[in-house]
Amino acid sequence: MKIGNIEINKFASLAPMAGVTDRAFREICSLFGVAYFTSEMISAKGLIYNSQKTFRMLERSEMESPFAIQLFGSEPEDFKKAVYLLSESKPDIIDINMGCPATKIVKENSGSALMKDPKLCGEIVKATVNESKVPVTVKIRSGWNKNSINAVEVAKICEYNGASAVTVHGRTKEQGYSGLSDLEIIKSVKDSVKIPVIGNGDVIDGNSAKRMKEYTSCDMIAVGRGAMGNPWIFSEINSAFNDEILFIEPTLSERAKIMKLHIEKLCGYKGESVGLKEARKHIACYIKGINGASYFRKLAFDAKTKDELINICDNL
Repeated sequence: MKIGNIEINKFASLAPMAGVTDRAFREICSLFGVAYFTSEMISAKGLIYNSQKTFRMLERSEMESPFAIQLFGSEPEDFKKAVYLLSESKPDIIDINMGCPATKIVKENSGSALMKDPKLCGEIVKATVNESKVPVTVKIRSGWNKNSINAVEVAKICEYNGASAVTVHGRTKEQGYSGLSDLEIIKSVKDSVKIPVIGNGDVIDGNSAKRMKEYTSCDMIAVGRGAMGNPWIFSEINSAFNDEILFIEPTLSERAKIMKLHIEKLCGYKGESVGLKEARKHIACYIKGINGASYFRKLAFDAKTKDELINICDNL
């Protein structure tokens, strides 16, 4: 598929997740065949106000390609200014977040709150496209709640105003991450627009990826929570769509090796103090389901140094 002039050759992208899909995690996932990468949500106002924390979130490596920067905000003019400030970062794609259900984002009329105002959605896309030198995409949800399912309407407006692709999470804002993602709404969006549609929600393995593709005819799949503690999911999905690629479940020692690499990257990029705090939540995901998981999880949360965490991985 192509997003604007950007060609994408694999089928599963890594969906952005705040506090999860930082540079370290994206680099880990790159080892297993991700189609393309998206930054964590970047505040348009944070860029405008020259927040150094916000600008640090733009850091990436050559392993991450194609690479999209995802912006959130509520004012068309803010998006226009933010895109101008991103020129030196040289993203391949600009993505607009209209899907985040987090309360602190929604109360600022950003994220999924934008879906209550389709006209504003169009104005934001138009302002971003007019300023951007790279393709612009949009991430939406099925709607605000079950009584306002308007993903098709919003997707059409985004397409009309110049969006090059749209990602659809098949849940409403009200659902958050509970219940099931509705494949029907993804299919309806795909049937209604000419630009590529990326399906998102409840993809946890190769079979669920194939089911989404076959039911919705979406052009690509975005994997979010299904990749946490399981970067191998991208290898599994690529195998599901290509009989020549054999997927073999990682052994415990292979899992431990990736865990250690992830810890090293987190501590290397963020310093040991911050890296340790963030590594613990990832380790809890990596060891989920293995024998003695609760014991090792307690050890991980009690660890005071990087070396202690590494030693836990060595003793799985």
